[in-house]
Amino acid sequence: MRVVLDDSMLDDQRRLFEADTQGLLRQAALAGAQVRSAAHSAAEVGLDVLGGQRPRALVLLSRPGVGAAACDSLAALLGSSCPVPVVRTEVVPSWIGPLDVVFAHGPDGGDRELAESLEVAGRRGAGVVLATPDEGPVAAAVAGRARTVSPRIPVAAGLDFAHVFTVGACLLEALGLLRIDTEELADALDERAAATHPAHESSRNPAKNLALRLAERMPLLWGVDELATAVAGHGAFVLGCYGGVPCDVGEYAQAVNRYALYDRAASAGSEAELFADPGEGTAGLRVLLLTTRAGERAGFLEQRATAALPGADVLSPPETAREDATLRAGLLAVGFDMAAVYLGLASGLLDGHQRPMLTTS
Repeated sequence: MRVVLDDSMLDDQRRLFEADTQGLLRQAALAGAQVRSAAHSAAEVGLDVLGGQRPRALVLLSRPGVGAAACDSLAALLGSSCPVPVVRTEVVPSWIGPLDVVFAHGPDGGDRELAESLEVAGRRGAGVVLATPDEGPVAAAVAGRARTVSPRIPVAAGLDFAHVFTVGACLLEALGLLRIDTEELADALDERAAATHPAHESSRNPAKNLALRLAERMPLLWGVDELATAVAGHGAFVLGCYGGVPCDVGEYAQAVNRYALYDRAASAGSEAELFADPGEGTAGLRVLLLTTRAGERAGFLEQRATAALPGADVLSPPETAREDATLRAGLLAVGFDMAAVYLGLASGLLDGHQRPMLTTS
């Protein structure tokens, strides 16, 4: 079932606000505030105490939800040259011990399986950092044995990528594995929020423009680089949460080898596709090539991909964003949030019965 968009609603601020009974547009614009709050809280709980130690392994643990893409992005930022083995998982490994550090996020503070898993990590002396609420069974399982950076900016589930990502990045910086300028990231996200304000028309509003491109389409979110592919996972997640849009996510190099789908993607956006039956062939596909890189290497990879997929849109951070992977990843990820909310509001998916529940996780 395709999401049918009332595009006239996107440029009618009054109708948008009337439909947005839960204040999702405002919440989607709070990513910058989430970054500042998370960085301040991380300093308060003393993540810097972990500085100077080189863990045997870094475990990035996330339960299904927004934390999955955030942890994937952190792992991609570290890359293969990271001097510490990085493990992505949904449960604490059986070998966890006092030489390891665990970063964990789960959307449900009452997740018993997560609580039991973290209790083992805490009991065995591993360093544990939580980006979850400081109440409930999960927090209680490691009380006094973990540093919990709870969210202080209440937003709906799925719109809290900025919090999880920032807490994880602050931990990596404390361990000497990554550098992040949280104030610069927060300022950049505030600028992006201002650019996507409901008062701006679709032609000048990147989030509304993206919503229009995705409406009544099946997005193929293909990353040109590993970090962009991880960010695409968040895009698919939040578009599913609020826009009701199913997405295909993958790395471009992998997508090339899915021959049948790739052949159809190569024809998407062509003149023949525009006049095709919407129920057949490539009609309904929208190829978005995501990239977080900048510079000559990024240009070469993009050129190779766009030459093979002439109908694709290239989705990247604003041109004003400097060449910093952490900054660019955050901007690209949060850019999907407002687009997803616009898509959900203008298609009638968020007008009552399917309202997401407010959360602080």
